[in-house]
Amino acid sequence: MRAEVAAAFEKVKARDPNQTEFLQAVEEVFDSLGPLFEKYPHYVKVLEAICEPERVIQFRVPWLDDKNKMQVNRGFRVQFNQAIGPYKGGLRFHPSVNLSIIKFLGFEQIFKNALTTLPMGGGKGGSDFDPKGKSDAEVMRFTQSFMTELSRYIGPDVDVPAGDIGVGGREIGYMYGQYKRMQGDHSGVLTGKGHGWGGSLIRPEATGFGCVYALKNCVDEFGISLEGKKVLISGSGNVAQYAAIKCKEFGAQVLTFSDSNGTIFEPNGFSDEQIQHVLDIKNNKRGRVADYKSSTVQFLQGTRPWGVAAADVALPCATQNEISKEDAENLIKAGVKYIFEGANMPSTPEAIEVFKGNKAVFFPAKAANAGGVAVSGLEMAQNSARYFWTREEVDNKLKTIMESIWKACSETAKELGHEGDYQLGANCAGFKIVADAMIAQGYVL
Repeated sequence: MRAEVAAAFEKVKARDPNQTEFLQAVEEVFDSLGPLFEKYPHYVKVLEAICEPERVIQFRVPWLDDKNKMQVNRGFRVQFNQAIGPYKGGLRFHPSVNLSIIKFLGFEQIFKNALTTLPMGGGKGGSDFDPKGKSDAEVMRFTQSFMTELSRYIGPDVDVPAGDIGVGGREIGYMYGQYKRMQGDHSGVLTGKGHGWGGSLIRPEATGFGCVYALKNCVDEFGISLEGKKVLISGSGNVAQYAAIKCKEFGAQVLTFSDSNGTIFEPNGFSDEQIQHVLDIKNNKRGRVADYKSSTVQFLQGTRPWGVAAADVALPCATQNEISKEDAENLIKAGVKYIFEGANMPSTPEAIEVFKGNKAVFFPAKAANAGGVAVSGLEMAQNSARYFWTREEVDNKLKTIMESIWKACSETAKELGHEGDYQLGANCAGFKIVADAMIAQGYVL
């Protein structure tokens, strides 16, 4: 790091020494910015402001379980940066949620949203509530209580939350219903809504589809086909499911899905029907990947997908820091050449060093999984216009946005003398957009 960058990072660490995930996210961005500051030194002055949230909100969420017993969870919303538009970012419901995780996600969201070129600032929120094992009635009571408090701080031109881990269509629906009851209007205050009541087509598929569209842009540039390529996917939620579907459309073989209990591995790849079986288990039955059955499947208990078989592509779509240095080494040994991050920050810094040191194509989350927030931005536009685009129209816009993100990362890295370093390209391209807006608006002198 340059001296000014190192000093800024030390100040962040001194303020929040125990926020491990947040510090990891800040350091990952700061480590990439040296070449940008060499060429444009005036951007250094933005550092201190850009890594301090504009607003941090924490609140309690009381709710009654099915035994009529009071439960209390913590709720969070971090409104990080609104230089280029209203705060925009998902809500995560998971027992691991704390302020450090929400700040890391919000910080990443600033640059991810900037890369889409849509007018969206960065924010994130959530709760340590766990929807797993809860009845629909319990989820509804919790989400209504959560929204009762959150509603004070959001609005269609202020802050527009969406879904994330643990927050799908059911949770968005309950929260939106509560917001409407309280505010008395039908506005685009949440994205990820159902089609027919304000939602956009392609929104559920967008993150997974977008990740694979980015991969397709990459291999097209290299003159390589996805036909027959073997793909390891982690996770079995929304992102993993639709990444698998899109991989199959391009002729690739999807070998794995996973959850916290282990990995299911189909040696010959999942068929279209088998992928639909996984979707049914996870979306309708709310089961585990171990419930998936076939004559050829192998269930690897307590194992992640990395290195279970020879492969060409890895799409980590589960959660942060799921790929360790050892996992990365296993992926390289397995022949993986392309790592496109569907989850938020799924690779540890040590894993990223392994990928880049072995000349693998590493495309970071803030670029690879930006398709979700891109279509959220398109949903906001449709809500403002009181209009719906067709599935084909939204999908074409998503393809165009992911192509522009790939080009921005590739060309920025090349411009700064680091061709092929897409992590550096993504960080510098996103940072530059936000920094220009902050300087122009007088956020920094």
